[in-house]
Amino acid sequence: MLSRRTLLAVSASGLAVPALFRSAEAATPKNAVVMAKAIDDIVGAFDPAQSYEFANNEACGNLYRKLIVPDPADTSKLVGDLAEKWDVSKDGLVFTFQIRRGVLFDSGKPLTAEDVAFSLQRVVKLNLTPGFILTQFGWNADNVEKMIRATGDSTVELTLPAVQATTFVLYCLSATCGCVVEKATVLAHQTNNDLGNAWLKTHSAGAGPYRLVDWQASDHIILETNPHAAVKPRVPRVVIRHVAEPAAQLLALKKGDIDVARDLSADQLKTIAGDANYPPTRMGQLTSMYISLNMAVAEFKKPEVLQALKYAIDYEAIAKNITPGLWFVWQSFLPKGVPGAIGDAPFRKDVAKAKALLAQAGLPDGFTVTFDHFARSPFSEIAQAIQADMAAIGVKLNLQAGEQKQVISKMRARQHQMAMNTWFPDYLDANSNAQAFCANPDDSDASKLRILAWRTHFFDQAMTTAVDDAAKELDPAKRNAIYAKMQRDFQQRAPFIMLLQNFEVDVARKGVAGLSIGVLPDYTRYAQIVKA
Repeated sequence: MLSRRTLLAVSASGLAVPALFRSAEAATPKNAVVMAKAIDDIVGAFDPAQSYEFANNEACGNLYRKLIVPDPADTSKLVGDLAEKWDVSKDGLVFTFQIRRGVLFDSGKPLTAEDVAFSLQRVVKLNLTPGFILTQFGWNADNVEKMIRATGDSTVELTLPAVQATTFVLYCLSATCGCVVEKATVLAHQTNNDLGNAWLKTHSAGAGPYRLVDWQASDHIILETNPHAAVKPRVPRVVIRHVAEPAAQLLALKKGDIDVARDLSADQLKTIAGDANYPPTRMGQLTSMYISLNMAVAEFKKPEVLQALKYAIDYEAIAKNITPGLWFVWQSFLPKGVPGAIGDAPFRKDVAKAKALLAQAGLPDGFTVTFDHFARSPFSEIAQAIQADMAAIGVKLNLQAGEQKQVISKMRARQHQMAMNTWFPDYLDANSNAQAFCANPDDSDASKLRILAWRTHFFDQAMTTAVDDAAKELDPAKRNAIYAKMQRDFQQRAPFIMLLQNFEVDVARKGVAGLSIGVLPDYTRYAQIVKA
């Protein structure tokens, strides 16, 4: 990968893709910021109605704008983006937004309330992977045009079929699926009534600082300035190269092939600590690393087995020896920093207890299972550590490494046995992770809610009901009490092992600054990056 360049040079005549060897003295173009990052997780590409992974959500956050977003200075508060102001009716059912005038799409045409209504409607009508974020409120293809509508050029009205916690609704609108696309452009590229989905997978039609120029799976993403953006990027082009291995990212940084390394491991960070040529940017994020135990596997249907595996792992050793300064032990499904999260950590390595639990389950000699994980650092090293921990209690793990999108797709199809993955909330309300990990109202293949609990065949009626109750609870203290009990119940009986939570540490070469890392991928911003 390091023997060629995947920088794209955009000129007035079009797009060129040179593949050149770069010497150590070479520098990246002054009009482009080049970042190295693992981007092999992308499954649904760049349509906001389908985007649901780290890399494409981050891109969408720079291509599009939303009605409202969390305040960067205090994510417990919401501020207007496209919305100048909003109000909620006394009965909690009607949300009215006043849209800023003068916002332009990258086509140069003004963004209107009709574009906002259309964007939210198409998420519901398409009902792709993130569609549940809006359909959970009772909106569907039959009623959405009546319940989400433009009532003027700059006014949008959303009506709920039933009362939900107000902050819950607002935070859902700040998710990636809340990005506003240009109605006319999208419909002009519609094929087979897909509302422009096929076209938007590889193009953009937004009002953000950038527009999508090019994407090749597991290779690169190229963004360039939206000439009509309200906030113009300080560097007109962003090139994101897929570089999976941290060591390769560091080498590229030192050679001058890239400006920013996004995924350095603890080992790489240690080698450049204190070097003024490579200043780091550090941000605590809400990404959790977890293990999913598919309850279609007979052994995982036994509560004692789930507990045994949780007591087999040396969590602290993994954090201390493999991910120091990058990931820390966190055993709740609500990440630290989300309202309602608890810091309970009931599990630590206890071989004797784990073996006793396996014996109680009728499996004193253990069993064998396939363990899927990402084929890059630190996941490979963590998988090996867990393999050794499990072997100590008689459980044999057959490691199966793959690209991120392979592991993710296998889990979505419920074809995994045991898999290690990462998860970030879709929005900053506690319901996002509570629903993902705990709610499974229909375990059949026809289920409308196909997120983590469903993918793992975790069907627990009491926890599903608790998720619904919390979403409707208007009293914040009562909501948090429901979530506290839910997290403790989850720790004891869910087929998930919550391992770690992360810090993102990005390292830029000297003279490059301004990358703003968000607590969630779609809140990371590129527009203020500068190059000396």
